[in-house]
Amino acid sequence: MSDLVTGDAVVLGLRPARLPSRALAILVDLAVYLSGYGMISIGLTVATYGLDNALQAAVAVASFVLLLVGVPIAVETLTHGRSLGKLACGLRVVREDGGPIRFRHALVRGAMGVVELLMTLGVVACIASLVSERGRRLGDVFAGTLVIRERVPGNRVMPVPPPPPWLAGRFTALDLSAVPDGLWLAVRQYLTRMDQLDPQMGAALAARLADDVVARTGTPPPAGVPAAAFLMAVVHERQSRDAARAFGATAQAAQAAQAMAPPVVPVGAPVAPYPYVAPAAPVVPVAPAAPVAPVVPAVAPAPRSGFAPPA
Repeated sequence: MSDLVTGDAVVLGLRPARLPSRALAILVDLAVYLSGYGMISIGLTVATYGLDNALQAAVAVASFVLLLVGVPIAVETLTHGRSLGKLACGLRVVREDGGPIRFRHALVRGAMGVVELLMTLGVVACIASLVSERGRRLGDVFAGTLVIRERVPGNRVMPVPPPPPWLAGRFTALDLSAVPDGLWLAVRQYLTRMDQLDPQMGAALAARLADDVVARTGTPPPAGVPAAAFLMAVVHERQSRDAARAFGATAQAAQAAQAMAPPVVPVGAPVAPYPYVAPAAPVVPVAPAAPVAPVVPAVAPAPRSGFAPPA
């Protein structure tokens, strides 16, 4: 087991790759490269048919160097140490400090691979890998690289230690939205393995990670708080928020489902009878009344006097 610290302060708890897995990855890569070389060689033979023999030999050598040396170097440089065979086997080439490789590392590995793998059919590489404590071949030794296993079983994940009690709840107002996932991973990996590091190196890594977190949040930590304790408290605060958000959403969904569900009546419980409502009496239509003739009162004649009317 080898704990490596990357250039980005990421602690890797991965084991160096051994000869069987590395040999399988190299065979996969060689099968792919040789297949491509064979197809291109056939095309070049057809294209250069009728030319001078020296020119054909020069084209063949150039295609060999390009496909079996140049392409692997370019692939490892662009993929940061993950070729097709290594990707299939869960391997990766890194620097000795755990950081990603660059062009010069891939160039030295590719140049030495011509001697170790192609010219000697892998015999020198196998012997060097068996002798090396971390399974490195000569190309890794000269380039300062190491092939590691990236796939880690799930039971190897370690919990983050809790923060000191006097820091609990002091970062509830801290804005953590701008902290990227890569930085969270780096902080978590450091906290889970900080006891296995050299004290001075661990303190330097903690200070660097704490500065990165402060730069993302925009809020400096309280005075006198150690960097490792600050990181523990910040990670604990993020975990608390994630748990509250997850359980809060679950509780709201449960309440909504309970409100929409019909009431449950236990088996054997007495059921109250519904009250009896008598039907209403039918309504009998009533015929309209006959029209009533208006009553005109009789007017009595005016009384006549005893005098006769004038002539």
